[in-house]
Amino acid sequence: MDLKLQGKTAVVTGGSEGIGKGIALALAKEGVDVAICARRKDVLEAAAAEIAKATGRKIHPIPADLTKPADCKSFIDGAAKALGRIDILVNNAGAAAGGTIESLTDEQWEAGLALKFFGYVRCTRYTLPYMLKQGGGRVVNLIGNDGVKESYWEICPGAANAAGQNFTMSLAGQYGRHNISFCAVNPGPVRTERWAGLVKAMARDMKLSLEEADQLAPASIPLGRIAEVEEVANLVTYLCSPLAQFVNGTMIEIDGGQMKPLMDRARDRR
Repeated sequence: MDLKLQGKTAVVTGGSEGIGKGIALALAKEGVDVAICARRKDVLEAAAAEIAKATGRKIHPIPADLTKPADCKSFIDGAAKALGRIDILVNNAGAAAGGTIESLTDEQWEAGLALKFFGYVRCTRYTLPYMLKQGGGRVVNLIGNDGVKESYWEICPGAANAAGQNFTMSLAGQYGRHNISFCAVNPGPVRTERWAGLVKAMARDMKLSLEEADQLAPASIPLGRIAEVEEVANLVTYLCSPLAQFVNGTMIEIDGGQMKPLMDRARDRR
């Protein structure tokens, strides 16, 4: 299927690895030039070179720490200069620590919200003037199903995700009249390095083996497995395309129908 994205431009935060890298690759395969950011310059530049070689598109790596307001602005302004315009913004950078209310520190709460929520707010704020000037655009926020399917061990990510979902829906109502659409994509567990780290944390906190911890999520998903990066990237790419031009103010869960209480009950039995 031709998604009619040839010649478009996109900004993807957290594009050096995991879901963000997968999204940048999927967009580039459809003919999109992409600017990506991450904190680690070496990993970011390696990802950009890999995607450019695989797709033949221009991939612009711009190092940025999105917990810093000045970095958010310099990244978006730099991306606009490199690309010439910003048709698409994909907010993806960020993760919040797993743990319980008893175990999480104030520093972990603040770090999670600074990146996973305020990073989205700032990048969106600095992108909107470009989209308004050119007459439209698309914003897709990668958030997470914790915001609508709560779990006590994921209380910090859940709080950040719920805020992100409200933020997305609010702006969809405000900017739809300007031909700027906003959608939220809420993945469940996805096979990435970050997920591997979360499995290790669950094993540590619940005194499980890695194999036991790794089975908690699939046991809560009717399809019996977690998602692959490409599955999330394909959905996001469609939402970025003109084929989805009437999709606005929508939250889409891509989690295989996960039932979070099953994970909590499994934890409680340990």
